[in-house]
Amino acid sequence: MPHFLLESEAGGRVAGVDEAGRGPLAGPVLAAAVVFPAGVPPALADLLDDSKRLTAAAREAAFIALLEAARRGEADCAIAAASAEEIGRINILRATHLAMARAVARLAAPPALALVDGNQPPPLPCPVRCVVGGDGQSLSIAAASILAKVMRDRAMARLDPRWPAYGFARHAGYPTARHRAALAEHGPSPHHRRGFAPVDQAALRFG
Repeated sequence: MPHFLLESEAGGRVAGVDEAGRGPLAGPVLAAAVVFPAGVPPALADLLDDSKRLTAAAREAAFIALLEAARRGEADCAIAAASAEEIGRINILRATHLAMARAVARLAAPPALALVDGNQPPPLPCPVRCVVGGDGQSLSIAAASILAKVMRDRAMARLDPRWPAYGFARHAGYPTARHRAALAEHGPSPHHRRGFAPVDQAALRFG
């Protein structure tokens, strides 16, 4: 279970940073940054975990609790994105780092340190510590993973009625068999990511 030891050991204003949506063939990549200035309230800490280990209902409950904590001043939360167009133009890693930098820039005050999930440090205007599997270790990173995941799923659900052939609400743009079949039948939508092989192959077939 995630804890607050990394934040406490660092001292000062520490942000947890994570992303959602590096693997899909469509849609934006989302990133979030979260600071708990005075630690995590116990009731909130009980709701937080790596977003991939939570059910959709548990993620939603944690998401709402995080927004309420932000309204009370117990958390500083920021969310940002890089678009499918940006992903196609600069590649998914750089777009992910761009979304992370945008999220950190939207915090109410700059952090003294960013704990970033993974092993590739984004260029941020503060020191960065990469934490592999950080969403399962740090409560701040876990909170960021939940915010990013819920917001990205909502964004893909909003695209679904506009592009019903692809089933975005069901798979959130991930390369499921059904999604690949829709790509082969209909070609890519404007929200599909160029530079991803299945998308580029479908685009070639449809001219």
